[in-house]
Amino acid sequence: MTDKNPPRRPTMTDIATRAGVSQSTVSLVLNHMSGAKVSNKTRDNVLKIATELGYPVIAWRRGDTSPRERDLIVYLVDEISTSPHPPLSIDGAKDLSWEHGCLVSVFATRSNAEMEAAVLQRMLDNPALLGVIYSTIFTRAVEVPKLLHNVPTVLLNCYSDDRAFSSVVPGDVTGGHTATQHLIDAGHRRIAYINGEPWMDAARDRLKGYRQALTTADIPFEQALVRDGDWMFGTGFAHATSLLTAPHPPTAIYCASDLMALGAIEAAQRLGLRVPGDLAVIGYDDQEIARYTQPALSTVLLPNYEMGRWAAETLIEQARALVPAGVAGAGATRRTAIKMHCPLVERDSVAAPKAA
Repeated sequence: MTDKNPPRRPTMTDIATRAGVSQSTVSLVLNHMSGAKVSNKTRDNVLKIATELGYPVIAWRRGDTSPRERDLIVYLVDEISTSPHPPLSIDGAKDLSWEHGCLVSVFATRSNAEMEAAVLQRMLDNPALLGVIYSTIFTRAVEVPKLLHNVPTVLLNCYSDDRAFSSVVPGDVTGGHTATQHLIDAGHRRIAYINGEPWMDAARDRLKGYRQALTTADIPFEQALVRDGDWMFGTGFAHATSLLTAPHPPTAIYCASDLMALGAIEAAQRLGLRVPGDLAVIGYDDQEIARYTQPALSTVLLPNYEMGRWAAETLIEQARALVPAGVAGAGATRRTAIKMHCPLVERDSVAAPKAA
């Protein structure tokens, strides 16, 4: 007669509890991670308990471990320190991975091809490797390194033109439409737009969303109301000053970043205008500072944390299903490209326009 309730398989948590150490320490020992500061006594004790509990101990030879036993995710990103966005995506990937018993190792390569290759050559030989999250600081098309074409890989905030890899990027067209529509719904029809650098995917898509919302509302597009900026406070201030001192100024300004929106608010206040009484302002990103401005900034959320979680979850499912992305013959359903929803965050910087 078949046992309907077979014994539960031991986990790293079981080993950690019995050994009196953290789960991360257990993972470092079982995966033979070089450079880990774990005493020989602790290492021997963890291995002994793992063997007693029947947990499979990984041999140090590439390919010996099945995908269901691997628990290391390599996270490659071109830059971290110059933007608040990558750390949020990393946190999302780490949190989801931890929930599934996996660890994330992060490498910032600064777009250095030699450094990227060195990281991959070293890490792809780790028998604990489950897969790779390949990420960029700005949304863009990438040429995925050849070393990853036979490794489970998910693209985060970037995409490949051949669509050979699962990828997630923000839905910036819809986000731009959402921001503009919020101003239209408040009663505004003369809406200016301060964009980022126009060569970037995010700037092009957010402008496209702005234009689509105007068209849907039968509001003529005016090129004079659109200015190209650089995402920073200074250009938001300068462009808003120019727009608000023009003969026929806007009643609302949509900015493609929160920092430019803060610059626009400062410009309005220096001109003696009240926000939102005399001018409505909406930003994009939902940086932490947006909730503490005077007034608190209405904005569109850039879902960095959620994209990180999605990338990690997709990678884990993909790798453990033994269908690596980028491998010839892999099922098409395993390669998914999504544009993640960018929701509106309503605060206090948008109101109806003043009566004529």
